[in-house]
This record gives sequence, structure tokens and C-alpha cells, in this order.
Amino acid sequence: MTFLLTKQQKYLGLGFGLLCVIVVACLFTDLEYFQIVLLIMVSMGFCGAFSSFLLHMLPKKRPVEVVQIDEDSSSDNNTDNLRKKPWIGCLTSSCPSITSRTTTAGTGDCDGKKNSGGVEANNSASDTVVKPSLTNMGLEDANMQDIDEDLHSRQLAVYGRETMRRVFASNVLISGMQGLGAEIAKNLILAGVKSVTLHDEGLVELWDLSSNFIFSENDIGKNRALASAQKLQELNNAVLVSTLSTKLTKEQLSNFQAVVFTNINLETAIEFDKYCHNHQPSIAFIKTEVRGLFGNIFCDFGPEFTVTDVDGEEPHTGIIASISNDNPALVTCVDDERLEFQDGDLVIFSEIHGMTELNDGKPRKVKSCRPYSFFLEEDTTNFGTYVKGGIVTQVKQPKVLNFKPLKEALKTPGEFLLSDFSKFDRPPLLHLAFQALDKFTCELGRFPVAGSEDDAQKLISIATTMNESLGDGKLEDLNPKLLRDFAYGARAVLNPMAAMFGGIVGQEVVKACSGKFHPLLQFFYFDSIESLPTEPLDPNDYKPLNTRYDAQISVFGAKFQKKLESTRSFVVGSGALGCEFLKNLALMGVSCGTHAKLTVTDDDVIEKSNLSRQFLFRDWNIGQAKSTVAASAAALINPRLQIEALQNRVGPETETVFDDTFWENLNVVINALDNVNARLYVDQRCLYFQKPLLESGTLGAKCNTQMVIPHLTENYGASRDPPEKQAPMCTVHSFPHNIDHCLTWARSEFEGLLEKTPSEVNAYLSNPGEYTTAMRNAGDAQARDNLERVLECLDRERCETFQDCITWARLKFEDYFSNRMKQLIYTFPEDAVTSTGAPFWSAPKRFPRPLEFSVSDPTHLHFVLAGSILRAETFGILIPDWAKNPTTLAEAVDRVIVPDFQPKQGVKIETDENATSLSSASIDDAAVIDELIKNLEQRRKTLPYGYVMKPIQFEKDDDTNYHMDFIAGLANMRARNYSIPEVDKLRAKFIAGRIIPAIATSTAMATGLVCLELFKVIDGGHKVEDYRNTFANLALPLFSMAEPVPPKVIKHQELSWTVWDRWTIKGNPTLQELIKWLADKGLDAYSISCGSCLLYNSMFPRHKDRMDKKVVDLARDVAKMEIPPYRRHLDLMVACEDEEENDIDIPMVSVYFR
Repeated sequence: MTFLLTKQQKYLGLGFGLLCVIVVACLFTDLEYFQIVLLIMVSMGFCGAFSSFLLHMLPKKRPVEVVQIDEDSSSDNNTDNLRKKPWIGCLTSSCPSITSRTTTAGTGDCDGKKNSGGVEANNSASDTVVKPSLTNMGLEDANMQDIDEDLHSRQLAVYGRETMRRVFASNVLISGMQGLGAEIAKNLILAGVKSVTLHDEGLVELWDLSSNFIFSENDIGKNRALASAQKLQELNNAVLVSTLSTKLTKEQLSNFQAVVFTNINLETAIEFDKYCHNHQPSIAFIKTEVRGLFGNIFCDFGPEFTVTDVDGEEPHTGIIASISNDNPALVTCVDDERLEFQDGDLVIFSEIHGMTELNDGKPRKVKSCRPYSFFLEEDTTNFGTYVKGGIVTQVKQPKVLNFKPLKEALKTPGEFLLSDFSKFDRPPLLHLAFQALDKFTCELGRFPVAGSEDDAQKLISIATTMNESLGDGKLEDLNPKLLRDFAYGARAVLNPMAAMFGGIVGQEVVKACSGKFHPLLQFFYFDSIESLPTEPLDPNDYKPLNTRYDAQISVFGAKFQKKLESTRSFVVGSGALGCEFLKNLALMGVSCGTHAKLTVTDDDVIEKSNLSRQFLFRDWNIGQAKSTVAASAAALINPRLQIEALQNRVGPETETVFDDTFWENLNVVINALDNVNARLYVDQRCLYFQKPLLESGTLGAKCNTQMVIPHLTENYGASRDPPEKQAPMCTVHSFPHNIDHCLTWARSEFEGLLEKTPSEVNAYLSNPGEYTTAMRNAGDAQARDNLERVLECLDRERCETFQDCITWARLKFEDYFSNRMKQLIYTFPEDAVTSTGAPFWSAPKRFPRPLEFSVSDPTHLHFVLAGSILRAETFGILIPDWAKNPTTLAEAVDRVIVPDFQPKQGVKIETDENATSLSSASIDDAAVIDELIKNLEQRRKTLPYGYVMKPIQFEKDDDTNYHMDFIAGLANMRARNYSIPEVDKLRAKFIAGRIIPAIATSTAMATGLVCLELFKVIDGGHKVEDYRNTFANLALPLFSMAEPVPPKVIKHQELSWTVWDRWTIKGNPTLQELIKWLADKGLDAYSISCGSCLLYNSMFPRHKDRMDKKVVDLARDVAKMEIPPYRRHLDLMVACEDEEENDIDIPMVSVYFR
């Protein structure tokens, strides 16, 4: 491999060599002349070697400010060459040969001759290029590269390794580097494609700063592609980022697997698409554009495109209970989980006893599918009789799609992908409108001017003429008002629209490159016209003000822009969603006014796995506070952003930070959280202070948004998803039947052995008296178990040497995977029956088989290695160098004496699925606890002074710490016990680490959608029917938008209220006055609470003595509430009845005492 040195590195090496000569000459002044000359020659050779050393040691950045050059037509058609491998240009400082070539601006014709170095000439000084080989760039074929699982773990959870390898081998062209192109490029570079080539012939304008997060005012006047390259390269140094700044020819497209055009006229698009469609193999062609609040996407992946996985979901499975000998055969499954099969699905069978003919692996079709049964299109009359067991698994079939070229699809678009069913007739109209706009721009050479009625009428006239020529396909209503709004904003690329479409298009490119997920077939149109201000705008309000917001002003007007800038906003979380939100808000100008403020808070720090989605962070930020880094990065996008970064978790414990004044001053809250409990807390705060809350979340390729608007919509907590189904404890601990059960058990054992038990030991050693007293007072089975584990850890299983740790790990293997299985079989033999006479070992239970340890089995030995290293860590024992040598480790393991197993009589193994604890209480618990404490005290006296253990907290994202090695070993050995398919460490990490699948594309789409709703919130005049909640699945693709659900209205007599209402009573009332105040509303208050304390209940006679006391005094005296000096009121929960003694849910009552 050839390494290229920069001039600075060469000069530094030469300087070092000459310095050596001078030093030696000074030390040895009697050297002869020829000896000095010889010394110089040797030093010159050394300087070259030292320079090579510097290449590896000095910091270096991938060259990016480049121009990609098209090959000549002969090489384009030579499919035997490295087809679709782009020429990657690089900086002159790291390239061996540089010349230039001549091009005709705007034509892309290449007339210059190639020189001997294979590089053409260009008169433009800024377009200096080379054609180095990928080897010289220090890169190998992507198929040969290992996937960085630490970096891409969340993405791997969505795509899998094979899809990722295909993505890593893909070259993509993005033409048009305004806001939409930048968003698409960001998402693809984060995804890790092999190369991204940026194309744009235009120059950066102030106008572009409304939507492009890459550009700054310093970039104005530079070529857009060249100005974008360096910042995009920083997102992922494993991706080659190159540029093209001259006109494209269709032959250049052969270098890519997918090409995306964001700013191209229809005539050229049809020409390029035809070339891509007919190319062998086909090149995925995507045309997309954002025009104000309108956007569209067109996809053509060729005449035959194979989708290997249409939805990305895991194949559905079921555990068989019975199979009939019929035609067709009826298959029933256990009611552990509902079947998800659909009629026509193909399935395979395995592990069936009796009817073994079905175990041949042949896919079979199912029909008449029900929740726990289906019919098999197979005659099983002459098959063996079903006995027991069996797994049925869905077989996912590839799907071949036939795309039409753009020219044909424009005339016969077929069905449009709908996003909003309230706009059922909108896609055909937008299909016509975008064609009319193309004709307008071709005829006039410009976009319609915002606010120009003449231009709007010109566009409407073109659309009308085109519509008249459609014959039977003619539209009945052209909706002139919609077309006028379309014309006004046609030149603008708005950031929220760019973010949304950037996510969708980025995902379509991944589909094109990998075959994973179902592509968009073929047109998608979208508008968010409801985001416009409710008040009509004066035409002068659209005029540009020579600011970075001019594009947005051309759609919303200057007055509305001022509203955005004066907003006081709160972003909760600065992870993947938070980074996108901060970028969007900065570009939109939200909280960028002098008296505005954007507060962002996050108590987390940056980890390596964040870098594949959280694009404001770089590898040098790892370990730093997320909110601080994100805020700094957002301020670089827009220096006017008034942002403050905090590192506080939002919750009851930080209400002194986020106090009443803080919440009262806010205009809007945007959640960017990753857990339900935090969302519910923020929801309650927004409900209490009546602040709009914009909620969103992602899960792999899925995303959702929810608008929580005071008095218009229900709040976030009004509806809950059903809780995830948890496997019964007895299933996890004794009767697992899938790998999830094994991994749940393994994670529990890891935490018990390496975190909880060492923590219990430390709790005991730090204060023995207090600890033992607490255990005696508890006196239950749990206290007994805690003491037993502590004593065992300090006595029989205490480790002092690494050999002790090996012994511990080896005996754990014997205990877990041999002895416990033997005891289980002894207690429940294979022929055991239940109290009803049914076989005990019937589905879903799987009969276990003990394992026999062997040092020749690498998985056995690796389990011992991981276990012994972690055990040593808890005891502070150094790990010797020989520990990771398999031969030496095997010898150490062989020295361990393993006692023979002796089954125990009367052992109780929990079989009750409703049991919540495996510890059984005993009447002798108190006596046992006393004996354990006595033994512990004796053992403690033998320990050295200051003895402590080191608990290990599980960390899934460090592949060098052996945490996942131990958990995967535990799970897979257990799976082997029960004949359950094993998993690799990565899959184990997903399940045991509870990793939430995440990709940049769905995150970008969700935040774009939320920010379109933010326009409505800031305007403040929209009705509930103007807002949209969204669920989207980019894998299918599916977009479902609907109006938010209004809040539930409660009525009583002439009163009505919702969850958003809060009743207030002022004047520092007494309890009697409060009760009378409610009675005047026809409500009988029978219970009044403040926090968790009961202030009054009509059933308690002594509470009548409190009637004359002030409510605030009762809160201080009874509830022991400490009221801070800034607090002016108390919040009470009051239970009331009406005259007919029916309970009435009334709003919270706020009692003001100051």
C-alpha cells in the first residue's frame, strides 16, 4: 500500500535529519569532510523513513475539497472494468500528480485530452483534481471491511449485517446542494455509504441559509458543492465525499448505484432517467424537490427491482400444539402469543415429533389464518401422527417490482402514495402543479416571485391549459387558491420540508442500494399548506429583507418571522431527535431574537454509538456533555441563536431549576426524549402551565409525532400504549423456549453476580450494624437471600488470585448448565405429568439436556475467560497476560476440581406463571438470618482493613469489557441446554442491552414534521383540524396523518371543563371557605388532598376541627410542606359528588395565598 506524504511531513522529516547532522558534527568536531557528507546522505535516508512514520503518527483529515471527473464514453460502456467505481478527487497536498483540464461552463463537455497520468486539464483554478486509486486512499473494498459495531449498533439493529455491507459498497450522486440536497447527503453519509458525490453548478446565496445547515455567510459566492464537502466529510470519515461543479452528462451516471436530483428540469430528468432505467444493471433514479410547503418524490429503480425484505420485520413464529391428519391439515399453536400469519404466507416447520415429514424445510402455504391456528395447504392424511413439539416459522419471500420510466409515469402515474386521507384529491392536483411550474421556469428562466399575483395567474393559466389537454384524466377543480400559494413559495426551500423529505429520500436510496424495505412506487406528493399563518398577508410582507431568513419570509412573511425569532422555547433532550431539532430551529430563526431564549437540557454524555445519528457530534466530543456540544454546534449554524445549555434531568428533583417562572415564560416545549416516564412528566408540566408540547419518537424505520395543544387536543398521557408483555418468571428461570428468555435470564444473572451482590457486600462492610439490623427487621426470604449471597461472596466464593476466578467461572458453568439441568430433570422427568394427567413437558416447555464442559469447545472456554476476568475485576485482582492464551487458560481450567452432582430431595422449582418471586418464605427465616449474621461477623473479622469490592455496571457499548461476552455466553449455553437456536454477540447485545433500533432517516423525517406543526403553534390562530399527528413507517413506506384527538369534555350543570382547565380561588381561603366555594357550584367536596397528604375527609370527625384554618396553614402543619418564598399558590386534588352522589372529576384547584 502506498502512503502519500504532505509537504509539511516531508519537510519535518528532512529538518529532523539535518538537525541530527548538526548535533553530531558539534559533538565530534574532528570528523573529516567526507565523513560529514556520508552522514548527511544517511540522514537523508532516515528523514524519509521518519516522514513515513509521521504519516501514521500525525493527525490527518481525509481530503475533501475535490471535483469528480467523468470517464470517457468508452470506459463508461466497459462493464468489465471497475463499473460504478467513481474517480475520487483529493487535495493537491496529498496527491502525486496534478494537472488541469478545460471545460465549457454549463455544458459539461470534456474536450481535454488525458495526460499520461490519467488526469485531464481544467482552466478553473478551484477545480484541481486527480484520480488516485482506492488503495492509495487507504481504503479497501467495502465488502472486505469490518462493520464498526460500536458506531453502527443502532443502525445494525434496523438493517442487519448483509444490508449494511451492501450500503457500505454503494456509490451515490446527489445533484443540487440547497437545503434538501444537504439533508439527503447528511443522512446517507451517516448511514455509511461507500461514497457520496455532491454536484451543483450554482453559487451559495444568502437565500440558501434558510434551509442549508452547512453554509455560513462566509460561503456566499462559493460553489455549493465545494462549500459543502468538508463539513459533510466530518460526519463520517469512512465515506468518500467528492464534488462536481460542472454540468453533468448522462454517461457520468454509470459510476453510481443511485442518483438523486433535487433541482432539475423535467426535460433533463427524463433524459437522465431513461439512461438509468435502460442501463445494465439499472441505476436507481430519484427526482425530488421541495417548493415552499409543497414537495414531491419520484423513484425509478429499473424495469425489474428485487426487494429482499419488504418490511424489515423479524419472521413470525409459533409453537405448535397439534397438527391434524387431514387435507388440508389444521395446525393449532399454543396461546402463548398470537400468530401474525396472513393467508398466502409461506412457512416451514422444525422440531416436530411424530409427523416428521414436515421437518423437511420445504416452504408450505397457509390459509384461513386465525389468532392461534391456520390451515396448511398440504395433505397430511398419510403422514405420521403428530406427537409433540414443533416450531412454525414464516418464510419471507422476495418481491420483484416493475418501475416505469419518468416519461411514461408522468402520463400514467398510477396510484399515488397518500399521506393524508383528508386530502384524497390532492396528489393528482400537485402532479399537475409541479409540471406547470417546470413549464413556467423553462419559459421565463426563473421561479414565480413571492406575492406576485401576475406570476401566480401565469402559473394557474399554464396548469389550466395542461389540464384541458388531459382528456378523460382532466381534473374537475384546479383549486386556484392552492395554486396561488404554491406559486408564491415556489422558489423557497424550507428547512422543515427539507428535513422531512431528506429523511424519506435518504431511506429510498438505502432501499435502492440494498434491496431492504419496499421502495416508494413511484410518486409521492405532500403539502403542509395548513402551516401558513391564518391571517392573510400583504404582498409587501413577502419581500426579501436581505437576511438569512428571506426564503422563509417569502412563504410566511416578515411579521411571522419576527414571531419565530421572539419565541422562548425549551428542547428537552439533545440526542438524535434533539440534534435535528436544534438544527431546524436555528435555520428557522426560532429564538434568535434579542429577548428570546432557547433552553436545551440533557444529563447524558456523548458516546461513540451516538455518532451514526446525532450529527452535531464528532468523535473528539466523546465523553463531553451532549447539551453543551449540541448548543455550540447549533450556534455555529446560526450565530444569532439565543441558546442556553443545561445538564439537568427534567423531573421532580430539578423543580428548583425548572421552576414556575421558567415554565410560565415559555412559548413552546419540544420533547426529544427516549423514555415514556420523562415524557409523562413533561406532559404534566405542560398541562399544568398550559404550554403547547410537540412530541415525537422513532423506532427503527418508524416514527410518530403528536401535537399537544392547550384546550385543543388531548394531552400525551391521556392515552397509553399497552405495556409490553413480560415472560413469566418461572419461564425465564426454568422453562425458556426462545432466545429472548435466555438473554433476559443472562442479563439478570450478570447484574446479580457482578453488580448487586458486590454492592450488598459493600453496604454490609461500610456499616455492618445498620445493615444487619435492617435484615433482621425485614426478616423475610429476600433478606435471607441477600445475607446468603454476601456470606458466599466473602467466604466460599471469595477470590484472591486469578486462578480462584477461573475456578469460580468453571464451577458456575457446571452449576448453571449441568447441575441445575440435572436437578430439573430429576424433579420433573421427561415422562412427568401434571395434576390433570397431561404431559408436563408439553409445548411451550422444552425438555432440557445438561452440558458437559470441554476445554476443546471454544464457547465453553470463552465463557470461563469472560467470567473469570469480570470476577477478577470485582475483587480488584490483576489479570495476567497468559489469561487470554487459549492453551494456558485451558491448562488452568483443567486444574479445577469439579465436585460430582448429587440430586437434592424436595427441591421446589416454581411452575406458577403468576409467581413474582423465586424466593420461598419459611417459618425458620428469622433463625436462619440470625445464624447468617453470626457467620458474617466472624468472616468480616478475617478481612483486611478497608476491604471493598468493585461492583460492575453493565455497559453494552464497549466490546472490550467482556460484559456482552459473558452475557452472550450465559444465554447461548442455556439455549444449548434447551435446544434453542443460539445468537451471535451482536444480536445478544440488541436484546440484552435493550437497544432501541434507530436510523438517521426516520429521525430527520419526524423532526421535519414537528417543525411544520411548530409554524402553526407560533402563529397561534389555528384550529384543531389544522394540526396533524403522524405515524410513518419508511420501510413500507406508509404515511398516516390525522387530526389530533380533542380533549374529553366533562359537564356538570352549566359548567364544562377539560383536563386543560384549572380552577383558582384567591384570597387565602380557609378550609370552610373552600368547601363552600365548591358547594356554590353544586359540588359536595368529601376529600381534599395536597400532594400525597390528606387534608380533609368528611368521614373523619376530627377533620371538622380544621374548618377554620387557612388551607396554606393546613398544608404546612399537616402535610409538612415547605413552601418556597416564590410560590404563591397550592394545588389541591378534590374529590366531589353531585346532588345524586355521583362522583364528578373536577379540575385541579389552585388556592392562592399571596
